Amino acid sequence: MDAINAIINDINSFAWGPPMLILLGVTGVYLMVGLGFLPLRKIGYAFGLMVKNESTGEGDIRPTHALLTALSATVGTGNIAGVATAIALGGPGAVFYMWMIAFIGMATKYAEAVCAVKYREVDHDGKHVGGPMYYLKNGVGAKMPKLGKFLAYAFAVFGAIAAFGIGNGAQIHSMADVLRTDFGVPTYITGVVAAVLVGFVILGGVKRISEVAAKLVPAMILLYLFGGLMVLVINVAEIPAAFALIFKSAFEPAAAAGGFAGAAVAAAIRYGVARGVFSNESGLGSAAIAHGAAQTNDPVRQGNIAMLGTFIDTIIICTMTALCILTSGAWMSGESGAPLTSMAFANSFMGGNYVVAISLAVFSFTTLLGWSYYGERCWQFLFHEKSVIIYRVMWVGAILWFANQKIDFIWNLSDTLNGLMAIPNIIGLLILSPMVFKLSKEYWARKHA
Repeated sequence: MDAINAIINDINSFAWGPPMLILLGVTGVYLMVGLGFLPLRKIGYAFGLMVKNESTGEGDIRPTHALLTALSATVGTGNIAGVATAIALGGPGAVFYMWMIAFIGMATKYAEAVCAVKYREVDHDGKHVGGPMYYLKNGVGAKMPKLGKFLAYAFAVFGAIAAFGIGNGAQIHSMADVLRTDFGVPTYITGVVAAVLVGFVILGGVKRISEVAAKLVPAMILLYLFGGLMVLVINVAEIPAAFALIFKSAFEPAAAAGGFAGAAVAAAIRYGVARGVFSNESGLGSAAIAHGAAQTNDPVRQGNIAMLGTFIDTIIICTMTALCILTSGAWMSGESGAPLTSMAFANSFMGGNYVVAISLAVFSFTTLLGWSYYGERCWQFLFHEKSVIIYRVMWVGAILWFANQKIDFIWNLSDTLNGLMAIPNIIGLLILSPMVFKLSKEYWARKHA
């Protein structure tokens, strides 16, 4: 395992090195500017669409249910363990770079959903299928057939495999670890129970997944935010200092303090961006797979709803986690991952660690559901609808195996696969960006008229 970990670390130096960080950042800025900062200007309008949840065309699931399905996949260990890991390895300044990649990531997520609805297809079973593999094949392929086909298959291969890292391994391991730590549940028991429950849901396809997500996602977010607010109310006097520490550490090396070993600015950028993307998935193209199934005939309308996923995930939930860790002083303990977040809550009020444990368990469960759908859609693109059952069986089996693996290996594997997955998607978005800008201008011209 150590040898494999070393190889993955070498790949990570490329997948998350300066070229990838620049590519993600520049793409987000380019899309944000090209859209005239629409994701920031129209965020109120987007929330209005989310609340109305009106079906305006063909598709398999309601527009907001598509967002909740995407959130079920994005709101997971990245919000609890990922933020804590970013602070432990990159210092408080990593939070600043999570914010930055999230704000520009809203434009990226918007563009992904627009492309997903624009270039989606209907499969042999009558289901609407969309996502990067389809807008790369049908969109980029219309201009450059060979490049479009190559990028589409590259994304599908990376996506089908990456799902086992970001959406399976990291989730079930964190769930098993926190339930063992706080409730004494053996990891193999967590693996078995999770495998059975996930297997039951995913057999019902995207409709059953979206129905479960519509019930669980809002409830789990409210539970976690309520617990976080309790921590912040108790530590309210430390909030200004926490924000000051975030901004200072974003541009100056974070000095060692207590069990914290210190971190350079480069580490803050690296872990802030990597964990930010891991959390909100902007640039990976994964959420576009869920939005491609939405009941709508207007790509821009769904794009507005889709961009809220990044805002809710990182700007709201991840910020809550970060402030709890910093205001409680737990970040100097030397802990990392979910135990660090759990410590922050437990240090602030009795039973706080149980709030984190329950939240993480439910977050992880819904992420296992959402990413199973993403992975099987990539698998379907590579093979055939009738072979999806093979992927589902492998998915359930992987839950049993990953529940007992080392977390360092799983996090490193997830980072690597995320980076490789983003490359074809970002190239496709850059090529298709003129179409995204054109559709957006036409949509708002109609609205103003």
